[in-house]
Amino acid sequence: MQTLVITGGSSGIGKATASLFAERGWRVFELSRHGAIYCDVCSEESCRKAIAEVMTQTDHIDVVISNAGYGISGPVEFTEIADAEHQMDVNFMGAVRFTQAVLPQLRAQRYGRIIYTSSVAGVLAVPYQAFYSASKAAINAMALALANEVREFGISVSVLMPGDVSTGFTDARRKSTAGADIYRHAEQAITAMEKDERSGMEPRKMAELFYHIATCRSPRPQYVGGALYRTFCFLNRILPTRFVNWIEGRMYG
Repeated sequence: MQTLVITGGSSGIGKATASLFAERGWRVFELSRHGAIYCDVCSEESCRKAIAEVMTQTDHIDVVISNAGYGISGPVEFTEIADAEHQMDVNFMGAVRFTQAVLPQLRAQRYGRIIYTSSVAGVLAVPYQAFYSASKAAINAMALALANEVREFGISVSVLMPGDVSTGFTDARRKSTAGADIYRHAEQAITAMEKDERSGMEPRKMAELFYHIATCRSPRPQYVGGALYRTFCFLNRILPTRFVNWIEGRMYG
């Protein structure tokens, strides 16, 4: 039986992904602060203990999905440094801690796939979500470097960058109104983003993409979730950065 280990699988995209893999006959270990196996990605010890617990119940791991994360919003100037640091600690360093905890097992068995949940926001930086965008851009860069480091051990590394998906992520976002009297477009921009998210894709679509990455013969380094967002990312590659960023500003700035 093939085995999946996923962080952040208790809600949203993670829950849909865990359910889909289980439906298709995989053994699924869901790691989170509210899951069957406790894991706080902000703690190295917690990540190591969670993987150790997984290995008491199986002798191999086929696929790991690093999915834990959340979002904050507000102008860069008025974002508390502690809030920015926590955003990076959960989204980026959390992925790093989980990776470091699981890699010894994948290296020992000399196969496995690591998949990270990133975001289109990691490619197309979103105003008033600068630190969320930065955390996902960091994951994209780390994953590309890691892919070259672990290839000799038979391990592949990919990222999935969803566009807008309708989940509880929107309501869980930590929003700051500091500086709203100066950055007069911030509230309007965040409201527009949240409207797009609430009318976005179903989480099941991203779960299907995760399953494809997990089972295809030769996974690519990066995937974009949603045809519209694939178009945006393609245009980002071929058009001048100044023009693309101007469009982003017109949409949300």
